[in-house]
Amino acid sequence: MPIDYYGQVWHNGRFISWGDATIHVGSHVVSYGTCLFEGIRCYETPQGPAIFRLQDHVTRLVNSCKIYRMELPYAPEDLERAMTELIRINRAQHAYLRPVIFRGYGELGVNPMQNPVEAYILAWKWGKYLGHEALESGIDVCISSWNRMAPNTLPAMAKAAANYMNSQLIKMEAVVNGYTEGIALDSSGNVSEGSGENIFLVRNDRIYTPPLASSVLPGITRDSVIMLAEEAGWRVTEEAVPREALYIADEVFFSGTAAEITPLRSIDRIVIGQGCPGPVTRQLQQRLLAVASGRAEDKHGWLTYCQQPVAAE
Repeated sequence: MPIDYYGQVWHNGRFISWGDATIHVGSHVVSYGTCLFEGIRCYETPQGPAIFRLQDHVTRLVNSCKIYRMELPYAPEDLERAMTELIRINRAQHAYLRPVIFRGYGELGVNPMQNPVEAYILAWKWGKYLGHEALESGIDVCISSWNRMAPNTLPAMAKAAANYMNSQLIKMEAVVNGYTEGIALDSSGNVSEGSGENIFLVRNDRIYTPPLASSVLPGITRDSVIMLAEEAGWRVTEEAVPREALYIADEVFFSGTAAEITPLRSIDRIVIGQGCPGPVTRQLQQRLLAVASGRAEDKHGWLTYCQQPVAAE
């Protein structure tokens, strides 16, 4: 399926056309994967387009760059401003934003320090990441034979392109075996996350999610789910989750910027709960989407409005 992209791209402080957003094949990122990135949603709201948790995404991007000793040539406020302006200049009412920071063309050795740092921000239209029916009916997933990175190998807390080679193996294995998505275990055999999503399970009126020590990306949607669940009176526990706990859970769901809150109806062909989205999943899903789309009070200041006229009816 071709990318339904918006025509303008932000590159190193100026706007260029999508077709001009290219790099040299000798860029360090091509050979060595030296890229940090984010995925951010802009929702259509009654008040115009609004970016969900923009500041938190930019903070994670800055932290990812710091972990990899990549000096970001722009202040966080510059990147935030660039993304709101990208929405405006493209006259977008909703979008998926992809800021990418990578090592460009310079030297072709492993040492990246002499290569220039490039910054791009792309925007395109992206619907439901795991399928149109996924949020309503749930999806069928499997436990992957591929584990997540072991501690002190690749930093899981950084949203790095290199980590997603591991994600691709998990995803492809799941798809060729007839599943929508895969769940990876950590190096200790406990549950980590999906190829591009964090995971939660509900059992005996409590919500559990693996800790960051289980090679988990500190998801922005993950954090939103924890906050919304606690506000609704649920007890959320971050602890190591054994594989078999997934099979006997009352509910299991993914969270992520792309996946939003997606229920799992089966894991390894074992039906989860009643085989349909459970009440806790549905409550949190509706609450998250209501806030993100401007239909509920934004008490945490999660929405950054792009000061753009609402599209005509």
